[in-house]
Amino acid sequence: MDVPLADRLRAGVAVFNAGHYHAAHDAWEPPYRDADGPARDFLQGLIQYAAAAHHVTTGNREGAQGLADSALGYLDGADDRGIDLAPVRAWLRDCRDDYPAVAGERPPALALDGETPDLPDLRYPAAAVAAPLVAEATGYDAGALRAGAEYALADLADEEVGSPFVTLVLDFLAGERRGVIVTRLSQHVDRRRSREDDVKGLFG
Repeated sequence: MDVPLADRLRAGVAVFNAGHYHAAHDAWEPPYRDADGPARDFLQGLIQYAAAAHHVTTGNREGAQGLADSALGYLDGADDRGIDLAPVRAWLRDCRDDYPAVAGERPPALALDGETPDLPDLRYPAAAVAAPLVAEATGYDAGALRAGAEYALADLADEEVGSPFVTLVLDFLAGERRGVIVTRLSQHVDRRRSREDDVKGLFG
């Protein structure tokens, strides 16, 4: 999924703020792999912050403290790309130096461009990145959300009005009746794939 860094950043921030710390880093991994210099350090620091937060929630003190120390190094002097890093650094220092102060507490939410985005706030293409990550984190069919998100992006690019993929992916992120939404989305994905297979058969 070819999505600009700014949208991947926003997607990961919203996923993190929803409490899916392990899933959040998956939004940042692709641009991290392609980045170098300060941008790579910044993304590595964010990824390690998310990993430290995950370890705190699972009670892995040693893992959390090691990652907190490493993340502080990567975020030292980093270009913040619109993220307020002051509370992040403060939490990481507490995690490293005074673990009981953070144990059992949610880490600070990430603020981006003066806002604290959550999943219902996302729009495309950030929504297309976040939806399959949230599906996987919450036990829903990530494959259906990934396919639906790809079709949503394609429909938006083609300016297709009334695309069910666009609507259903956003509805899934809104968080209500997710089971029903995933069922409907899976049905639409199956129908779209069937039509695509029919077309391939005509010209194959």
